[in-house]
Amino acid sequence: MEKGAIPKKVIYRLSTYHRCLQRLSENGIETVSSGNLAKAAGVNSSQLRKDIAYMGQWGTRGLGYPVEMLMLKLRDALGREKLQPVILLGAGNLGSALLRYQGFQKEGFEVVAAFDADPAAARKRGVSVPLFLEEELETFLAENQVRLAIICVPAEFAQGMVNRLVRSGIQGILNFSPAVLEVPKEIVVNSVDLASELENLSYFIR
Repeated sequence: MEKGAIPKKVIYRLSTYHRCLQRLSENGIETVSSGNLAKAAGVNSSQLRKDIAYMGQWGTRGLGYPVEMLMLKLRDALGREKLQPVILLGAGNLGSALLRYQGFQKEGFEVVAAFDADPAAARKRGVSVPLFLEEELETFLAENQVRLAIICVPAEFAQGMVNRLVRSGIQGILNFSPAVLEVPKEIVVNSVDLASELENLSYFIR
């Protein structure tokens, strides 16, 4: 399947379906109906069937989807047939917390290296991922096939770091810095603004 053939919103939902199927598989469930999978993923059955149709016709009317086979197909569509290497920039409090998170590998990603102005400080926070000085970024990327990066640097340094990542071949960036990043149109950036998310939540609890 060509890159970009599946809309971005559908990719998000396919990822959710994959996580739901993982839980079903862990519980020994071999087949799931579109209704039950849709309910677990928080969508309606019609939407789920349309999304899965991007990967061809799957499932049997009256029987549902074979869990393991659909998981494999989703992994292939999401590019997760093998662990995807990721690097992280900025191993401060938030960055170090992400580096200690054990769930990335379960979801098909491996943080292979982190870069910081003070790697020694990050090591004191219990980070076991290989840590390097920021100056070593380009050399590492030239020697390793990595296309994904997580950014947790202060806002004033974010754009400069992104420019370096783009020049070094990074294609996808998960941005935790409170900054609006400018990148070429072929580069994908997903930004997570924690303060903004809390602000949105606060509106609903007045």
